[in-house]
Amino acid sequence: MWTKEQLQETIKEKMGGYLLVAVSNRQPFSHVMKSGKIICQRQPGGVITALHPVLQATGGTWISVGVSPFDRQAVDSNQKVKLPYENPTYELRRIFLSKDEMDRYYYGYANEGLWPLSHIAYTRPSFAASDWATYQQVNRTFADTILKEVGEQKAFVWVHDFHLTLVGKYLREANRPNLVTSFFWHIPWPNSEAFRICPQKEEILEGLLAYDLLGFQIRHHCDNFLAAVDQELESRIDREKTAVNFQTHETLIRPFPISIDFQAVSQQASSERVVQCTERIRDEYAMRDKKILVGVDRIDYTKGIPEKFRAVDRFLEKYPGYKEKFVLFQLGQVSRIHIQRYKDLNDELNLLVEEINWKHSQGTWVPIIFTRAYFSYDDILALYRIADVCLVSSLHDGMNLVAKEFVAARSDARGVLLLSQFTGAARELADSLLINPYDTETFADAIAQAFSMSLEEQEKRMRKMQAVVEQNNIYRWAGKVLSQLLKFEFQEA
Repeated sequence: MWTKEQLQETIKEKMGGYLLVAVSNRQPFSHVMKSGKIICQRQPGGVITALHPVLQATGGTWISVGVSPFDRQAVDSNQKVKLPYENPTYELRRIFLSKDEMDRYYYGYANEGLWPLSHIAYTRPSFAASDWATYQQVNRTFADTILKEVGEQKAFVWVHDFHLTLVGKYLREANRPNLVTSFFWHIPWPNSEAFRICPQKEEILEGLLAYDLLGFQIRHHCDNFLAAVDQELESRIDREKTAVNFQTHETLIRPFPISIDFQAVSQQASSERVVQCTERIRDEYAMRDKKILVGVDRIDYTKGIPEKFRAVDRFLEKYPGYKEKFVLFQLGQVSRIHIQRYKDLNDELNLLVEEINWKHSQGTWVPIIFTRAYFSYDDILALYRIADVCLVSSLHDGMNLVAKEFVAARSDARGVLLLSQFTGAARELADSLLINPYDTETFADAIAQAFSMSLEEQEKRMRKMQAVVEQNNIYRWAGKVLSQLLKFEFQEA
């Protein structure tokens, strides 16, 4: 089994003298003003959950976008800050973009174009020419920053997610033989019929095929990508090797199911700090005598939060005996609020909560507590610890690490995971209760099944899932990627 120590030893033995550069749009920590002081605050999201422990294990540099004026104040003259704040093990190099660049590159092309294109959530993608031009410009800025950071050192450059598909192309155009490049696509890759509507489909594919190694969450997404390449580009696909040869360059295509640091999450969830958080949360939200359903999501139309609320509504219609006996605590982390579809989703969620709570409330009890407040990671782990049921109802998800974190946090082997069958995680966590979030009737029945499940059955299922997550942990994911990268030869200058 891969461990943090084994990964560190492998890197020390085989990557000595090489620099590891991780690149993503979202930064792992941001600097914010709180109570008159600038503090360093961990950011949400699957990319951060996955990459932070890897960078801690390997050292190196993380390049990403700084977003606040306090982020600017925290960096040195090289735009860097050492992380994590309490025990620095790697460097974060920040790139600062203008509001116009963020509007067009991030909110525009990436999140109104590529994001809905890749998810089967029935939101129409939008591709504006001006957004595409800025997307290209920002990707070039990332590439230039990488080249400056690396210099003449031999480096493995590991780029992440749909915001940065063109970086590899610009790196290859620089003709730097000291670089081996890899890209990991965290979200689903669409089928070829969906992908072909993208006006820049050829440029996106050519950008991705400039990398030496291209990773996806599951084999199905690899197959979708190869189908898109086969349909759109003149290339040679080596099915036996699972590689694409395009314009004299070969790119290996591999599935690397992403995960978490099981041991670290489990230990932190069992800590005295988290125990204190559980007591505070139970008291603050008056949940001591209730069964607790927990949802932890970004507020995004792919996460199935309205479907979750409607399932609770239907559950109470079908099983009214549960009134006043449970509460759904939904933590919603606000994101992309500048995009109209997200504003509409926020309005929809507010209306749903108001309607469902009014319909079913009795005395001071309401079935849904919906908060957008910032919760520390200790607080989130505390939610997992007090949950009788964790609801993951994504309409489409590359993996979903909330499911794996919930499993890791339950050292008591209690609790039930209700997991959408449309997540990558569903392929590994077969002992969860798999749900179709579009099917409100069976979703409601699954909640009833979870509430009535015996402790013996809960423990049996949870132990099996924990064994899977512990074995297929974040270090195994990183180790498999880095082991594959180490097979590449640096080119002679």
